[in-house]
Amino acid sequence: MTRLSEKVAIVTGGARGMGEAHVRRFVEEGAKVVFTDINEEAGQKLAEELGENAVFIKHDVTEQSGWEQVVETAESTFGPVNVLVNNAGISMSKTIFDMTEEEYRKIIDINQVSVFLGIKAVLPSMQKAEGGSIVNISSMNGIVGGAPGYTDSKFAVRGLTKAAALQLGALGIRVNSVHPGVIETPMVSEGDAVEQIRQFAKQIPMQRMAQAEEVTNMVVFLASDEASYSTGSEFIIDGGMTAM
Repeated sequence: MTRLSEKVAIVTGGARGMGEAHVRRFVEEGAKVVFTDINEEAGQKLAEELGENAVFIKHDVTEQSGWEQVVETAESTFGPVNVLVNNAGISMSKTIFDMTEEEYRKIIDINQVSVFLGIKAVLPSMQKAEGGSIVNISSMNGIVGGAPGYTDSKFAVRGLTKAAALQLGALGIRVNSVHPGVIETPMVSEGDAVEQIRQFAKQIPMQRMAQAEEVTNMVVFLASDEASYSTGSEFIIDGGMTAM
């Protein structure tokens, strides 16, 4: 029996990188998945590859109306939602001196506000399912400092996770945050700080970047019934960086 059998999941930012790894593994583990992204081409291609248990929706996670459509699609296609993975996020390597207000607000909206909107949108569906698991992808920089905007938003995700866990525990809804370190994804390899990140990776105690699948292992655990007594907690996958 697969670990996510009979689970209906929503995964944001699911077309590439860590999100793609989560979507693939969820389907392999028996879940029925609605995944979203702004990259329509990559999303449609992945959905076609994965077959009938994966549905793609182009979705701006910062818009509440879009969230309502995603949940409605999941329910009408597969049934009540019992797993949400808030994975969508962006980073920007700029100093406080250089970052504009518009850039700052964009990071906060995508990385932080979207998590609130996602949690709020799935609650009625999870209540129909009589419980669920919400996995919020934060970052190592939700534990220790890093770039402005990114760090702020990832600390906020950690805090919102705890606040939501306290309020939703009695409903059988668990809420946890995952804190990856440097992961080898397109956002890293194609971003504006590639060389800086590669140099930083040499300082990691395990002396390498992680693969997306290593984060997925934790996300699957938290989404599954194996993590039935874990809520309001942070799960760090950083190769030992925050131990320094």
